[in-house]
Amino acid sequence: MNKVIFETERCKGCGLCAFACPLKIISLDSGKLNGKGYHPASVTSPEKCIACASCAVMCPDAVITVIKE
Repeated sequence: MNKVIFETERCKGCGLCAFACPLKIISLDSGKLNGKGYHPASVTSPEKCIACASCAVMCPDAVITVIKE
């Protein structure tokens, strides 16, 4: 299965990754705050990920790693 890994402590919750995802399976986690006080992004349906890496390319802080299996 493909995997998307977020460095949640470095995420500033800008939402650009969610905007870039063609399947719209990334969202900001409104129930969680990181150490900087931001709502980090997370994948809501990891089994649907096609590992296109659009999220990682769009991320201005390079906090996303995509693993294609």
